[in-house]
Amino acid sequence: MSFEFDWVDAFTDQAFGGNGCAVVHGGAGLSTQICMAYVRETSLVECTFTGPSDVADVRVRYFLASREIPFAGHPTLATVVAMRHRGLIEDGPLVLETMAGLVPVIVNGTHVTMTQIPPEFGAEVPREIVAEVGGIDADDILFAPQVVSTGLPFCVTVVKSREVLEKVALNVDAFKKYSAFLGQNTIDIMEPFWVTLTGATQAGDTSARLLLAPPSPAEDPFTGSATGAMASYLWAKDAIETPAFIAEQGHSMGRPGQAQVKVLGPRDAITGVDVGGSGFVLMSGQVYLTD
Repeated sequence: MSFEFDWVDAFTDQAFGGNGCAVVHGGAGLSTQICMAYVRETSLVECTFTGPSDVADVRVRYFLASREIPFAGHPTLATVVAMRHRGLIEDGPLVLETMAGLVPVIVNGTHVTMTQIPPEFGAEVPREIVAEVGGIDADDILFAPQVVSTGLPFCVTVVKSREVLEKVALNVDAFKKYSAFLGQNTIDIMEPFWVTLTGATQAGDTSARLLLAPPSPAEDPFTGSATGAMASYLWAKDAIETPAFIAEQGHSMGRPGQAQVKVLGPRDAITGVDVGGSGFVLMSGQVYLTD
């Protein structure tokens, strides 16, 4: 079967910046095995597959190379930008059906703002366990790391400087210990999301990294779902003064990305997180997939 696709660099307005995602239009009915194989073929971190919805404007499925996940940030932005590029939607409000629930977005040309669901605050993880995953000292971590989800769970880990952030390196064996500590019988455990409270540039307020275990690529250039979780954590922990800020990621990879973030609601009763950014359509074409 033939499907139209768009390859979109998300959280950037330039080619080869931010985080790439291939959007397969009309492919939501494909099997899990075919979707995962397609992600592996692209060598991207994630790809999306769209289809009709009975409860929203469009259904979106999200895949890593290893599994389907309920939600992801940069693929959401990429999917909407790809649909707008093809004239499938107009500027204005749009609702996506995802496995994590309904996700409202606002479309303005190549700029998209998604409202991620209210955060779920999960387990705190001892500094020593998370530090070993990243090959850093426990004293390099400022606050108690905690699992937070605005659609996909990440252990938000704030380190004390950009220098520490840049030296983080994933220890796969330590990640297995970390996963065992969480003890979750779920496929949704993600690697820690490493954050520091300074931007990669003067425009940014935070910078972050997400190092990934195989079979995914070694590092994610920009992680929109983790950005929402991180923003909720920082606001709830009184670690940022205002709920609106600029988040940066990917600069050390040569793929700079930026998001405009706003946490909604008071620190003790967050109702959602707005995460916005631009997308650049890099290539379009046809892909031939058969179940």
